[in-house]
Formats: sequence, C-alpha cells, structure tokens
Amino acid sequence: MKKIVLLVLSLMSGAGWAQSNKGLKDYYQSYFPVGAAVTPRTVEEGPEAELLRKQFNSLTAENVMKPQPIHPTEGTYNWEPADKIVAFAQANGMKMRGHTLCWHNQTPDWFFKDKDGKEVSKEVLLQRLKEHITTVVGRYKGKIYAWDVVNEAVPDAPGNIYRESNWYKIIGEEYIARAFEYAHAADPNALLFYNDYNTESTSKRDRIYTLLKGLLDKGVPVHGVGLQGHWSLTDPTAEALEESITKFASLGLQVHITELDMSVYPKEHARRERRDTDVSTFTPEQEQQQIDQYQRIFGVLRKHKDKITSVTFWNLSDRSSWLDNFPVRGRKDYPLLFDQNYQPKKAYWKVVEF
Repeated sequence: MKKIVLLVLSLMSGAGWAQSNKGLKDYYQSYFPVGAAVTPRTVEEGPEAELLRKQFNSLTAENVMKPQPIHPTEGTYNWEPADKIVAFAQANGMKMRGHTLCWHNQTPDWFFKDKDGKEVSKEVLLQRLKEHITTVVGRYKGKIYAWDVVNEAVPDAPGNIYRESNWYKIIGEEYIARAFEYAHAADPNALLFYNDYNTESTSKRDRIYTLLKGLLDKGVPVHGVGLQGHWSLTDPTAEALEESITKFASLGLQVHITELDMSVYPKEHARRERRDTDVSTFTPEQEQQQIDQYQRIFGVLRKHKDKITSVTFWNLSDRSSWLDNFPVRGRKDYPLLFDQNYQPKKAYWKVVEF
C-alpha cells in the first residue's frame, strides 16, 4: 500500500512538473502562434531569453526594424540590432514578424527633404520608399514570414480615411498601395499586413475596412490586418472585438493581434504631461479586472481561431513595458501576463486554463 501511495505521489509530481514546463505556445498549439515584441537586449542569454524560449514561438522587433533605427540616413543602414533578433528567432525555431516598413512616426526627416531642406517631390519620395522597402525586405527574405507594411494610416478622428502624414501630403493615398507592391516584389512569399490601433472603435473600424476593401478591389497584395490590441481593463468589449475580427475576415484577410497589452489605467492614445493624480498602482481591484479582461479576450480569440493566425504581446513582462512611459512618462504600468520577476500572474492562468 505504501509503495502504491508513493507511486501515485511520484506520478502527480511528475505531472505537475510537466505542466509547469508548458508555455503559452504549448497551450495554444492548436490555435495560433503566440509571440512577443523584443529588443536586442531581450534576446541576450539570461532570464528573459529563457522565458521567451519557454513561452513563445514567434517574435517581433519592437523598434529596431522601424525606419528611423534601421535607416537613419540616406544610404546608411543599421543592421546589427535587427540581425541579432532574427538570428535568435532562427536559432530557436521561432516565427519572425517584421515591424514596420512605412509609418508616420519614427521615420527620419531625410525621407521627406532634399539637401537644401525643401520638401521632395512625389516621385523622389516614392523612389526612396521603394529603395527602403526593397532593401529591408530583401535582406530578410525567407527569414521573416510576415511584415507590417503600413502602420496607422487612418486617423482616430471621424470623417477622414487618411491620416495627414508626410507620406499622404506628398504622395497622396497611393503611397499605401505602392508600399505593399514594393514589399511583395521584394519577397513574394511574405504575408503583408496593414496594422493599426483602436480597431474596435466603430468609426475607425469602418474607415479601415473601406481602405482595405479599396486596396483589395484594385488587386493590391494585402494578406492580413493587424489589430494592435493596446487595450484597457474595460475596452474593448467582447462584442466589439468579435465585430472587428469578423468584419476584417469577411474581406478574406488573415487577422493578427500584433501588439497586445492591457494597461491598468484608463485608455489613452496621446502623450500628455504628468498630473498629480498619475500615480503608479496595481491594486487588487485592478488585478481582478485585468484577470477578467484577459480571460474574456482570449475566449474570443479561441472562438475565432479560424480567422486569428497569430497573437503577439507587446513586450515580455511588467519589468519593462513601453507603457511605463506612455502616455505619461515615468508612470509604471502592469500590462502583461508576467510580473516584474518574470513569474506568471494570475491572469496568465486564466488565459491557459480553458
């Protein structure tokens, strides 16, 4: 009898150990890849690299593939930081998403100005866009399976489809189609995504839909839409998220959740000055709301696994998140599934226990 009890305890212990060695990628193996946005430092040997290997099977470069870091001056490319992340992904059998080829932010001024500081012509800017995309996509051809080609081209304010960016002011709406065509020519096998935030807002959702339908009707090679997923404890609702997923999927597009995090503060999308009320908190009430919202969100994503083909968290753990400095510089946020010591939070278990 004693031997039987010891055997049962041993088996239970082994099961628990096996369970503890499962990661998000394992729990969601039959649903979709689960990724994280990283910096070159994140992939250096240490606890963060270990957490990446255990939990994730997809990576996105948080910043180093954006135009400013990777192409700071005309004719000069800074490959080393991006190469480091791609090499880590390849060495560990992870998918690699590219982010991002064309954006109104983090694009150096030289794209839009001539040597005298004057605005360039449409033809010059299109040539610079083509050269940039051809070079960057070409370098990682066969190593990056999906690119966020155009990022945040639709404004939040209702009424206008197109953001009044330098790209739009100089080229017009044509720049979006050209960016996708240049990327497709550089790597015909890569999946090409339009990526944006606030996609669960009815007005913005409808304008993004109109933009994408127009591109598809013209035969532009768009394969998917990225819903960034910079969400809060109460937004979006499950219904609003479902509406976005089904609406964009109805165009025949893949849907990726590309930049998932969940701020414990009210939703904001514009940087502002710090106020006296902007204190860093993660109260039991905030924690419970985050648990509930993560559980709700992933319930929707699992339900639509036929449409969702990737989910990426924007950063790895609460130790360091871009939300620590946005929209309020220096205010600590707690938006992810792993705490500041890289341990699973309570919300993690609600995401994987289903």
